[in-house]
Amino acid sequence: MQINYNYIKIIGLLFLVVGLFAFSKHRNSNRNTSEPIIKFFGENKLFITEATVSKLLIQNQQSVTGQPKEIIDLNELETALNSNPMIKKAEVFMSVNGELSAEIEQKRPIARVNTNASYYIDDEGSFMPLSSNYAARVPLVTGSVKKNDLESVFQFAKTVDEDEFLKKHVIEIRQNDDKTIDFKIRKSDFVVHLGTLNQLKKKINNFKAFYQKALKDKILDNYKLVNLKFDKQVICTKI
Repeated sequence: MQINYNYIKIIGLLFLVVGLFAFSKHRNSNRNTSEPIIKFFGENKLFITEATVSKLLIQNQQSVTGQPKEIIDLNELETALNSNPMIKKAEVFMSVNGELSAEIEQKRPIARVNTNASYYIDDEGSFMPLSSNYAARVPLVTGSVKKNDLESVFQFAKTVDEDEFLKKHVIEIRQNDDKTIDFKIRKSDFVVHLGTLNQLKKKINNFKAFYQKALKDKILDNYKLVNLKFDKQVICTKI
């Protein structure tokens, strides 16, 4: 009987490949997880620290560092990170050699509420706690504000954040009991009564025109109230 050596070689090679694959898989699954590598994206100022993120990367009430790679649940770790009110989005990755990394995008505050409670409103209108690590320079929000009803304040704060002139000048936003909005600007004592957010763009353009004219005429300090309630005119009350 003629022996087919090529066939034997193929079978032997197949067993070798399977054996190497099984060995490699076993070896990789038994690798221990490294200390997490944490990367932040977006804002340069950190409201949440690497140490805090590391403490959130726990599984079965234990740090993931040094645990076998095969028992790490990346979805569970991502859920833990994304549940933190400072974090907008988090993704967790594991390399073949057990290197664990987390990519963090922080929330970005656009206003700071200072009533009976203090917290930020982020750029998506969500609650964001204050940070002991860094204080954002954003307009202060006062008046009748409830954490579960931030829509009007958020919409105006977003307008301020997206407008170069307003972002430079507005330092305080006040929501009245009837949901109308007032605001104050830097280096001026008068109050600006915006009213409702109806015709907001037109009201803001009216205010910019008033401000530039009053600044040129050096009469900004003559007023105690600037009323934008009526979209076709600016009504000023002198001191």
